[in-house]
Amino acid sequence: MELPKQLFFFFLTLIFLSGHIGLQAEARVRHYGPTKLFVFGDSYVDAGNTRKDQPGSWKQPYGITFPGKPAGRFSDGRVFSDYIAKYLGLKSPVPYNLRKMMPNNLKYGMNFAYGGTGVFNTTSKNPNMTIQIDFFEKLIKENVYTASDLSNSIAYVSVAGNDYNYYLTINGSIQGFPSFIASVINQTTKDLIRIKNLGVKKVAIGGLQPLGCLPLITSTSSFQKCNETFNNLVAIHNNLLNQSITELKQSYKGGFLIIDLFDSFTSVLNHPKTYNLHNELIPCCLGTSQGFTCGDVDNNNVKKYKVCENPKTAFFWDLFHPTQAGWHVVYNKLQNMNALSQLRN
Repeated sequence: MELPKQLFFFFLTLIFLSGHIGLQAEARVRHYGPTKLFVFGDSYVDAGNTRKDQPGSWKQPYGITFPGKPAGRFSDGRVFSDYIAKYLGLKSPVPYNLRKMMPNNLKYGMNFAYGGTGVFNTTSKNPNMTIQIDFFEKLIKENVYTASDLSNSIAYVSVAGNDYNYYLTINGSIQGFPSFIASVINQTTKDLIRIKNLGVKKVAIGGLQPLGCLPLITSTSSFQKCNETFNNLVAIHNNLLNQSITELKQSYKGGFLIIDLFDSFTSVLNHPKTYNLHNELIPCCLGTSQGFTCGDVDNNNVKKYKVCENPKTAFFWDLFHPTQAGWHVVYNKLQNMNALSQLRN
């Protein structure tokens, strides 16, 4: 029996709200700089846009640390967009898919990010970056956000590697990787310019994290060491991104910045004991046999995954994503590096 559409959205909203009460309680009363945060990108910042019938974020055991059940985040708890909002003294922006259910929360901005997406089309059927910006532009045309709103806003853009994963999925060669990286940076730059030209005061983008350290890659070494070939390709991406942002800052007299996720991830992974992390490359949640991943069940609804005893001591949650503890130490490291201060200016 199918639930009426209104009832389905009611229950979905209740789940989302329960996942945001803690965040809202944590949000500081005083704003620090921008009063609205707009988020674009992928699962590193998706806070509930991905549909419930898709793998991952809405399935057990996702959300076991916060809010205690699946709430649409690709982690056991909070993701990076939550920490950016916290740093700005804002409540985490409402996911685009729930905007009509939570009209009072639109004043904090909006999250347009969808798990599995890139700047180009990927294996995911979710809206890519171009379409996410289309959603944003439509809301501006509908006067949901005014020029005044945008003049004191910031956008955070996550491009965490799904385009490259897709490139490998379609048997792209290592030799052709550098030219494909250049095309990703070219499209990313167009996307950043488009967001800025819509009136957003400042646009921040995350540098690419060390893909060679993701459990998906390190599984070939039994999670013992990072793959330097992949990390060298990441260096090409980040160098080109730095060049692009430097040029944009010259053209726009500021207004753009990079959040250095590569150095912050690497620093934490190189000194795990400093952050009370153990077995830093081993994911907390892992499929019990080949072909199964975190959250999978068989045809009899029997769990085909296992979860570590204490997610708070693991850096990675699954094959791709940090735990809440992982994101928290990355966030703290970025603060210590003074890498976030420009978000408030």
